[in-house]
Amino acid sequence: MSKSKSTLPLEKAKLLEIHDLMVKARVLEERLITIYKSGDAFFWIGGPGEEALGVPLGLLAKRGQGHNYDYLHLHYRCSHILTSYGLEAKNVFRQMMNKKTDPFTGGRNFSNHYAIPEWNVVPVTSTIETQYLTAIGTAHAQKREKAKGITIVTGGDAGTAEGDFASSLVWASRKGAELPLLIIVQNNKWGISTNYEGQHGEVNIADRGKGFNMKTMVVNGNDPVESYIALEKAMAYVRKHQKPLILEAHVSRLYGHSSADGANLRKDEEDCLVTFEDQLQQWGLISEDECKELRLNYEKETRMAMEEVRGEDGPEANTIWDHVYADNENADWRNF
Repeated sequence: MSKSKSTLPLEKAKLLEIHDLMVKARVLEERLITIYKSGDAFFWIGGPGEEALGVPLGLLAKRGQGHNYDYLHLHYRCSHILTSYGLEAKNVFRQMMNKKTDPFTGGRNFSNHYAIPEWNVVPVTSTIETQYLTAIGTAHAQKREKAKGITIVTGGDAGTAEGDFASSLVWASRKGAELPLLIIVQNNKWGISTNYEGQHGEVNIADRGKGFNMKTMVVNGNDPVESYIALEKAMAYVRKHQKPLILEAHVSRLYGHSSADGANLRKDEEDCLVTFEDQLQQWGLISEDECKELRLNYEKETRMAMEEVRGEDGPEANTIWDHVYADNENADWRNF
C-alpha cells in the first residue's frame, strides 16, 4: 500500500535517511558482537534495538565544538546516535579490539565508550548515570555564556534510581536559574537482569520532572518517526526557553544487557528496524530486496573495516598515563 507524498509524516528523503542510518548502526553493533564472540575482544555492551531513537537524536543535534553547539553526555548504548554524526566503523572496531589506534581512549577502554572533543561528545564512562550530573556543568556554561547550544544527556531506566539523576533534576530546575538541558531516559524495561516493573512506583519515569516544574514527554522509542518529531519539539523548547525537559523513550533491548549474559538475540522484543522497514514498504518507499541489499552492503563494509583493524597493534605500556595527567611529558612515573 503506497502513501502519497503529501500524507507522509516526514519527507521521503528524511525517512530513507533515517532507515539507512538505522541499518548502518545495527550492522555495526552486530559486527561488534561477532568480534567479541570470535575472541578478538574481551567485552561488548551496546544498544542494538534503540536505533529508532538514537538515529533521529543524532540527526537533530547540533554537531560541533564549543558552547554554541550541543554537548552530548551519553551512556554506553550510544553508537546509533554517533553513527548519525559520521562515526567511522574502523575507529569503533579499534576501541572494541583495544588497538593503540583507538582515537577515543587509545585502546584503554571497551565498546561504546567514546570521547570526541571536536563533536562535544563528553567521555562515556562505565559508572551508572553519573553523566546526568556532569551534564549540569556544560548546561550551566552555556547558560552563562548565552550560547546557542544545549546540553543533551542520555541514560537507562535503572540508573534513574541513582542519586546523580535526582540531583540533576534539582540543579536543572532552580527558579530563575533553569538550565538548557534535555534529559533523555532510554527505558528498555531492564536493569541488567532486574525487571523494571518491580523497581518503580511511578507510572512514567518522566513524571518525576513534574515535581520540579519541568516539561515532560513520553514517546514510543521504537518508532523513528514519532521519536524524530518528539525530539525536534523537545530540542526547540529547550533552545527557545532555556529550560530543562525530560523525555522518556520506551525502547527494546535486543541482545541482552551485554556479553556478560550472552549477547544473543531476544525474539520476544520488538525490533524497531523490522517494524520500520515494514512501514516503509507499505508506503512504497523501498522494496524488500532493497532493504536486503542495503544490509549486505553495510555488512561487507564493516567486515572489511574489521579485517583492516585486526592487524593493528595494541597500546604500549609507556602510554598508560597519556591523557591522565596534565604534565605527562616531564613526569617520571617510576617514582609513583
